[in-house]
Amino acid sequence: MTLSILWFILIAVLWTGYLFLEGFDFGVGILLKVIGKNDEERTQMLRTIGPHWDGNEVWLLTAGGATFAAFPEWYATMFSGMYLALFLILFCLILRISALEWRAKIATAKWRSTWDTIHTVTAVLVPVLFGVAFANLVQGMKIEVVDEMTGAVVTPDMVTQSLATATHQLTGGFFSLLTPFTILGGVAILAVCTAVGAQFLALKTEGDVRERANGLAAPLSIAATVVAAIFLIWGQFAYSANVLAWIPLLVAALAIIASTAFSQKALRREGLSFILMAVAIASTVTWVFSAMAPAVMKSSIDPAYSLLIDQASSSPATLVVMSIVALIFTPIVLIYTAWSYWAFRKRVSVGDVDQNPGLIPSKIRLGENFLAG
Repeated sequence: MTLSILWFILIAVLWTGYLFLEGFDFGVGILLKVIGKNDEERTQMLRTIGPHWDGNEVWLLTAGGATFAAFPEWYATMFSGMYLALFLILFCLILRISALEWRAKIATAKWRSTWDTIHTVTAVLVPVLFGVAFANLVQGMKIEVVDEMTGAVVTPDMVTQSLATATHQLTGGFFSLLTPFTILGGVAILAVCTAVGAQFLALKTEGDVRERANGLAAPLSIAATVVAAIFLIWGQFAYSANVLAWIPLLVAALAIIASTAFSQKALRREGLSFILMAVAIASTVTWVFSAMAPAVMKSSIDPAYSLLIDQASSSPATLVVMSIVALIFTPIVLIYTAWSYWAFRKRVSVGDVDQNPGLIPSKIRLGENFLAG
């Protein structure tokens, strides 16, 4: 049981890393055509995340892999019941990666502008979808325990005795995941990503882009604070019975308020504002997992149908092996991540941008194989 709780916490840490590091990446994409007034400025903005975005995706893969290995029934219940929503997230991530990788392949403004538009659309959709998903974990979903042999729903009083031959199943369908609370969760994550994206650009760019980013960071941070506050307070009062969840909630509230204050022109501290937003995101993820506990997936039909940490976890032997591997490799990953951000810590200016990168369309001959030399 101790190792199960440890891995529940470690998965929360992995999601914290992903939502913060990829959060400002999404924010840059969302603001790409708002702050970037021309192709050079948009290229400048993308250069700020260029060395990091693919490494940030690893946090998502690791969180998914850790869930699969440490809590196989959690993984199975979530991925089978939320299949369409998770497919939409994956599809948007693929398009976003294509936009980042293919943007510079052809030397025309129209080509790059098209991919920038795709990048912005997917950067909006992914945080919304993740927000809806996490809000469902707090609110609870239409989960029942179903007998594998008969297909009949087990009565709440017989769940414990039936788990040997029964599984937890999300029976509500895709649209049951959409409620006022979960939609607000999507809007809250979108607002926070947009605000932290503006803060990141203010911290990492020079010139006009930096000025516009600072100008937007102030109102965007206020909007994120208001929406996040409504979401967290609603979730705590309506869906969380864990008194300890108030601790990360209050830390998140204080951090995002302070981040907003240091984004305003009178008190502007770009680095401090950005760090405080990181604290707010980490505290929010902590609150989500605290509000879920002791379940990994809460049932809105009956608490007896909730999938608990010990019910979903792998065998103790599996968790021991995973813990040893994590103990060895986690420090290496953290050190490498810190080093990469330190190595690329300098601000990016318009002068750093390559002019018209990529192939020239008029010189691409139909049917030619560039691999042939």
